[in-house]
Amino acid sequence: MKKKLIRVTTIPNSLGKLLTGQLHYMSNYYDVIGVSSGGSALEDVRKQEGVPVMAVELTRKITPIKDVKSVYGLYKIFKKEKPFIVHSHTPKAGTAAMLAAKLAGVPHRLHTIAGLPLLEATGTKRTILNLVEKITYACATKIYPNSFGLQDIIIKEKFTRKDKLKVIGKGSSNGIDTNHFNPDLYTAADNLKLRTELGFAPEDIVFTFVGRLVADKGINELILAFKKLAAIKKNVKLLLVGTFETELDPLNKASLDYIYNNDTVLGIGWQEDVRPYFAISDALTFPSYREGFPNVVMQAGAMKLYSIVTDINGCNEIIQEGVNGTIIPVKDAEALYAKMLQFYDHKEELYNPNTCRAIMVKNYERSYIWEQLHQEYISLEK
Repeated sequence: MKKKLIRVTTIPNSLGKLLTGQLHYMSNYYDVIGVSSGGSALEDVRKQEGVPVMAVELTRKITPIKDVKSVYGLYKIFKKEKPFIVHSHTPKAGTAAMLAAKLAGVPHRLHTIAGLPLLEATGTKRTILNLVEKITYACATKIYPNSFGLQDIIIKEKFTRKDKLKVIGKGSSNGIDTNHFNPDLYTAADNLKLRTELGFAPEDIVFTFVGRLVADKGINELILAFKKLAAIKKNVKLLLVGTFETELDPLNKASLDYIYNNDTVLGIGWQEDVRPYFAISDALTFPSYREGFPNVVMQAGAMKLYSIVTDINGCNEIIQEGVNGTIIPVKDAEALYAKMLQFYDHKEELYNPNTCRAIMVKNYERSYIWEQLHQEYISLEK
């Protein structure tokens, strides 16, 4: 008889997209249940992963009354289902699930850390978030930072004991499917057609960002750097793939004005499949302030793109300086501009596209991450 495994995230998109295929894989060995906020997206997870799902309303913001209800809702599920393992992802789900699992007497309470939003907070807000983080870790039996840099930060901040921490494999929460993220799936004709549809000329150098278009992803610095580059190089384009979050983390007015009023920048919103846009791009620009282990950088590498990233955990583990990309200081628009200019002037000399892909295949193939996590689960049974 299989042991029961419950996976919990704040929103269904995290279960279905960030952890694509993982619940289905684990269902070969465990009775898996997915838990997240409800709606049609959660039903999509059920169909995609082939596992039962349950809805508990969870919010990304600090909402004390709703949060207490969330903990109680999770507690009831855990008491009824009696799982061997509860494994949570994302900050709010982690706090609620670990507390509820401890109250319910779940023997193995696991939480994956894929980033620490609190690192950008200050004052009272930072104090509160630090306390919440410590409560989450105290309730968990094991914490899995998804990068070695993130593990170092957790130890430095004294959120928990070192022996509670472990990085699965070489990092990442789910790895990537390198057969799926493969530029050979797209012909030169495919790429030319899409470039033409987007208004890009064949000779344009296209810098691309994929992710949320928010301040802490470094978009304000990216716009400043690109604006300076576009002033001296006429055949450059900036492709922005993602959505704005005007309530949580808006861009400044100057950035928004430039995005909306300049034909060298193209925002195409959220895309279900980002591969065609990587295929027509020349380089990834990813100047984020904080990450866990960014899928975008792995995906771009598998698609043979050179990546310009900031010196933060995750990014500085995936990118090897001068091999598959380059690393710049955080919040440094001038450094970003200099590296974009260098790429423009010396693209052919900077890197080998095949090497970019080979590093991703070797270190971050999805099946490798899944098996490493499965082995971790097995170790709990001993």
